[in-house]
Amino acid sequence: MRVIQYREALREAMNEEMRKDDKIFLMGEEVAEYNGAYKVSQGMLDEFGPKRIIDTPIAELGFAGIAIGAAMNGLRPIVEFMTFNFSLVAIDQIINGAAKMLSMSGGQISVPIVFRGPTGNAGQLGAQHSQNFENWFANCPGLKVVVPSNPYDAKGLLKSSIIDPDPVIYMESELMYGDKGEVPEEEYYIEIGKAKVVKEGTDVTIVSFGKMMSRVIEPAVEALNKEGINVEVIDLRTVRPIDFETILTSVKKTNRLVVVEEAWPLASISSEIAFHVQKNAFDYLDAPVLRITCADVPLPYAPTLIAASLPNADRVVKAVKEVMYINK
Repeated sequence: MRVIQYREALREAMNEEMRKDDKIFLMGEEVAEYNGAYKVSQGMLDEFGPKRIIDTPIAELGFAGIAIGAAMNGLRPIVEFMTFNFSLVAIDQIINGAAKMLSMSGGQISVPIVFRGPTGNAGQLGAQHSQNFENWFANCPGLKVVVPSNPYDAKGLLKSSIIDPDPVIYMESELMYGDKGEVPEEEYYIEIGKAKVVKEGTDVTIVSFGKMMSRVIEPAVEALNKEGINVEVIDLRTVRPIDFETILTSVKKTNRLVVVEEAWPLASISSEIAFHVQKNAFDYLDAPVLRITCADVPLPYAPTLIAASLPNADRVVKAVKEVMYINK
């Protein structure tokens, strides 16, 4: 094992797969000459050259469409959005092109493509640059949606995404690129669609994904441990498909569930999880399922309002105590 940054884990995943298969290439704004807006693609232009590390104009609709066409003709593009907020410019290509092509061609034309880049809040960037669209893309049949929470998962899941025959939405976090974690020297892949039980426990199940795991869940679990509350923590890793089996197995053991995500509350990933749990594990629940999400508003600019809008450890601790009927 060695300790590397999140951005390095992503780079290693792309480098390893590109060395194996010359049909894989990376394209996006500033990925080549500038080494990537967040330095994820640093050094890749020097190794693979301008035909495989391609700087694009500021035109997401255009380069997403080009990449989808390339994938339909046998190549394996990796498209980097500088932020998934900008993917909205290309959403027609993603939803009506990449996601539907296999079905509409009767299984004749697959689209092996990865759309990757940062998602969610990253500080005082304003409402248009601080949104979470995991649930938007997860709502669309034909797409897989991956949201890793640490360098180990980031590398293994990206490698699996690159070789997957279907289009994958791979969402990172601008705040996590400098995060460090242990990654093996040897090559490895992580199965798409399989959640991970990060911590086993007996009192309450907490389900989350992405940067909420390190920024919110870890400090909340630490605080709860000090109070003698033993929580089980599940990292979804993937929000389409969702690993409901792992969640249900945990809830049948702990009898309580709190779901945490950064997105808005309406029609969220946590909404879907809450429905499945009440439908398939209703008799095991000792309390209603609680959700913690972002406030149902465009994210403000003022730091005090940002803090009030986002999920935090205190809200998680309060929710866990509520489902345990402590201090209620």
